[in-house]
Amino acid sequence: MKNQPTPSPISLSPLAWALLAGLALIWGSSFLSNRAALTGADVFTVVFIRVAGGAVLLWLWVALRKIPVGRDPRILLHFTVMGLLNNAIPFTLIVWGQKHIDSGLASILNASTAIFGALIAAMVFRDERLSARKSLGIATGFAGVIVAIGPDALGGFDLTSAGQIAILGAATSYGFAGAYARFATRKMRPEVAAAGMLSAGALWTLPLMLVFDGVPTLDFAPSVWAALIWLAVGCSSLAYLLYYRILALAGAANLALVTLLIPPVAIVAGWAVYGERLGWAELIGFALLAVGLMILNRRPKSG
Repeated sequence: MKNQPTPSPISLSPLAWALLAGLALIWGSSFLSNRAALTGADVFTVVFIRVAGGAVLLWLWVALRKIPVGRDPRILLHFTVMGLLNNAIPFTLIVWGQKHIDSGLASILNASTAIFGALIAAMVFRDERLSARKSLGIATGFAGVIVAIGPDALGGFDLTSAGQIAILGAATSYGFAGAYARFATRKMRPEVAAAGMLSAGALWTLPLMLVFDGVPTLDFAPSVWAALIWLAVGCSSLAYLLYYRILALAGAANLALVTLLIPPVAIVAGWAVYGERLGWAELIGFALLAVGLMILNRRPKSG
């Protein structure tokens, strides 16, 4: 019996790069929006309004476009898992983490999603195998995370280091989510996958909001409402339409590379609006993450 040929590695097309850039701009602004929303709303309230609002908008889009949803009962299980891994866990950890660290540092630590995504995808998919080049990229990226966190956080545990660990936990969850979504959404339209996932995320988050935050009064300041609306419309409904389109085009590991494009957006936005500044350790850490990205995405020479 002949050995089956090894699938060719998935690479990024110009369209995929363009979609990644658009997604990075949207999600880069989410760190700023989270900070604004937290001035008037609690953590689980922010997450619930974000995912529930995004779900409503996407289901309206699905209904208006008469997009078929499918009748396979397993679709509900897929929605449930994706809503947990891609929404409930990471959104909560990121929003809570931003209560204790600046948005720029949060975006840098979140960039480790590209590293976790490549590592997890390599263990699951034959066409995303972990080569020596990818191993070097992952190692370089992890070095960047360690440098960005800094020795102070590693030497003691406080709310700042806990906030950093929370963001890394979110990045890990995103890594598993990308791999699971590539398997689970092969026969789904992007609009349906995003709407179902956000709906499940809202169901996961609703009881947590009621227990820990209580019923929201909704008497938020206009700036808080603006942030919440953008989180729902732009950072959830629109972003996940792009997310699943990129997943289909480029695979789970390449999709995770978007998190390495996000920090410049978040850092500039945090500096412009809140005057946030980052030290050399954080900037060097991000540079190492960027080098890891270039190594991961470098195409081997043919010949």
